[in-house]
Amino acid sequence: MTSTVPNAVQHTDAAEPITMFGPDFPYAYDDFLAHPAGIGQIPATEHGTEVAVIGGGLSGIVAAYELMKMGLRPVVYEADEIGGRLRTVGFDGCDPQLTAEMGAMRFPPSSTALQHYIDLVGLETKPFPNPLSPATPSTVVDLKGESHYARTIDDLPQVYRDVMDAWNRCLEEGADFSDMNRAMRERDVPRIREIWAKLVQKLDNQTFYGFLCDSDAFKSFRHREIFGQVGFGTGGWDTDFPNSILEILRVVYTEADDHHRGIVGGSQQLPLRLWEREPQKIVHWPLGTSLSSLHNGEPRPAVTRLTRTAGNRITVTDATGDIRTYPAAIFTGQSWLLLSKIDCDDALFPIDHWTAMERTHYMESSKLFVPVDRPFWLDKDEATGRDTMSMTLTDRMTRGTYLLDDGPDRPAVICLSYTWCDDSLKWLPLSPNERMDVMLKSLGEIYPDVDIRKHIIGNPVTVSWENEPWFMGAFKANLPGHYRYQRRLFTHFMQDRLPADRRGLFLAGDDISWTAGWAEGAVQTALNAVWGVMTRFGGATDATNPGPGDVFDDIAPVELPED
Repeated sequence: MTSTVPNAVQHTDAAEPITMFGPDFPYAYDDFLAHPAGIGQIPATEHGTEVAVIGGGLSGIVAAYELMKMGLRPVVYEADEIGGRLRTVGFDGCDPQLTAEMGAMRFPPSSTALQHYIDLVGLETKPFPNPLSPATPSTVVDLKGESHYARTIDDLPQVYRDVMDAWNRCLEEGADFSDMNRAMRERDVPRIREIWAKLVQKLDNQTFYGFLCDSDAFKSFRHREIFGQVGFGTGGWDTDFPNSILEILRVVYTEADDHHRGIVGGSQQLPLRLWEREPQKIVHWPLGTSLSSLHNGEPRPAVTRLTRTAGNRITVTDATGDIRTYPAAIFTGQSWLLLSKIDCDDALFPIDHWTAMERTHYMESSKLFVPVDRPFWLDKDEATGRDTMSMTLTDRMTRGTYLLDDGPDRPAVICLSYTWCDDSLKWLPLSPNERMDVMLKSLGEIYPDVDIRKHIIGNPVTVSWENEPWFMGAFKANLPGHYRYQRRLFTHFMQDRLPADRRGLFLAGDDISWTAGWAEGAVQTALNAVWGVMTRFGGATDATNPGPGDVFDDIAPVELPED
């Protein structure tokens, strides 16, 4: 529940911290970023050259920031606002420090490249109150009308511990969990690749649910049902049951679902601070230069058309009708935008890459937050001594309810519901207030003596990412058989493998990564694209700090046969 690590894995202080760098491409992006030689340089003749960066989310801003440091002039296009799915919003009429995270809200310590930038801009993090985590005062698990109050998993009925044990046994028996986790912790790249190559061959066509059903540990339907509704780490995972088991293994191997932390003040501060940051080590540009100053404070507007023009250049038309042509460009938005919102030239990518984008499977996701006068849930019930209300996992419409506060005497926030896929689609036709009413009714059935509504001090804020026009979904999640498609998209930055007339436009963003839905994937693919642009301009990394493309042939993702 609070950890996916079987007891067989022994963690020692001497071991390297685990990092979300694989297993498909076990490259140490954190070491690359921390190296004193920097991540590369370009010839002085290319200094000041413009490069289009399409999308001002985390991936786009990281890519633009690093290109600027190299001496290039990134031109950022953003349809909405800087941040992408790092979106932090306030509540009208409430204290501006009271915020809600509409997108990414919790980050694992294994996101080590992400942490580099969090530290760089001086942001703080704090433990996130996931179910049964040490940061959570109490958790209520409510299934089939029966509620259980717990501070640790030991407070739950035995069946929940049986389910956790079944999951750990399933991972151990079907996916060499201890061996892989140890190899990743020790950054033993040959061993990682050896284990993963066998599993990709074996499991690419398998669903998450099928993987559970094939395990003797999960022969009980009741156990599978409870696991789907309650899950591990962050809550229920039944919405992922149709997805490829490889997607799930990437999460558990890298401990992406464990020990989460939130960014104090909101995650959107990260791209916004990078946008304003004036790096002390910068080439070509004078000290005091920032992305903001290069753009006179505002990025270019939405891209409406992309074409490939003479000289193998990329021509960008924006929403104002402005047309600019670049020798290189990076696209960081959801790939479906290239199929719908943006008029694209077929010559931008090889046909098999277009196919991979068309096959990309996105998960839906919805959230609704309300501001409240104080963290009243910490009040004690006089009869039971329990918290008045708890972080709640349920099979009712709300599914997951999170309680977020900054101290006993300050206003607080409740995430009344966080849902995915079919559970998210159930909310889609409802207005924010209609959503809130349904959620309060569901929670009222769990907490009949708690009047949540009387504590609400402002209007609800909500998002359904599948209904956001510049996103069309929350994050990619591969279906069985999609490994080949993902490999094409992830390896696109290695453009010496592409036809000469299909180079110059680079893909980045978490949906291009192997770890979609995690900000770490956005950072890693941004760095891949930066390496690709640098190489296109005749640049190179320092010999003591090879980049992801320099070592590609040694650690390239498994290549499955097409026939």
